[in-house]
Amino acid sequence: MSRLCTICARGNSKGVKNKNIRDLMGKPLIAHSIIQAKSSDLFDLIAVSSDSDIILETAKRWGADCLIKRPVHLATDSAAKIPAIQHCVLEAERLYQKHFNTIVDLDATSPLRKASDIREAVKLLEERRVSNVITGMPARRSPYFNLVEIDGDGVVRLSKPLEKPVVRRQDSPKCYDMNASIYVWNRDALLSNDTIFNEDTLLYLMPEERSIDIDSELDFTFVEFIMSREEGRYDE
Repeated sequence: MSRLCTICARGNSKGVKNKNIRDLMGKPLIAHSIIQAKSSDLFDLIAVSSDSDIILETAKRWGADCLIKRPVHLATDSAAKIPAIQHCVLEAERLYQKHFNTIVDLDATSPLRKASDIREAVKLLEERRVSNVITGMPARRSPYFNLVEIDGDGVVRLSKPLEKPVVRRQDSPKCYDMNASIYVWNRDALLSNDTIFNEDTLLYLMPEERSIDIDSELDFTFVEFIMSREEGRYDE
């Protein structure tokens, strides 16, 4: 079984300037994902894809095996992520003349995952032989109870009403927030389409305290605070 880890990091982040190389607990943000990938002892190769030479140089210093320069059309604000991952996989395979069975993409802005989360998500995919595994946490809001939408007339309506209304959130069907931390794919499933959701997609559940995705200064502050209390535990 051969496995490739991809880490895709654009250079022109908007919510937090230069966040992928910003210092977090003494390391650039992207370094945390590289270290976790190495600590998992799963991968034949760790590939970092970026349109930024500075990010690629930083990734190399922190142990990335393969540096992929991302084309401009895959690095715009409107570009989807899956095509960037597909490009990274195909380029890594071309450079190393090798096909990988399992592809794991780690979001560089989700540094609170543990190496054990990566191992368990990969185990779920490979044991169940499914197309892909995504990660998430229990949702704070429920579309059946307290998640609403506003219609064209400005009227508030429940997002997903049931025939028999739910009067307690605890009684509503379980829902989960995707945390964008880990995506695991069977190679053929990843390269055959651009969708995250397949008929056999599975969820690996993570706790809320390991599910923060850094998209704002407030997120960065939360992550820094949590890591200051749990220093050294995220490579377990």
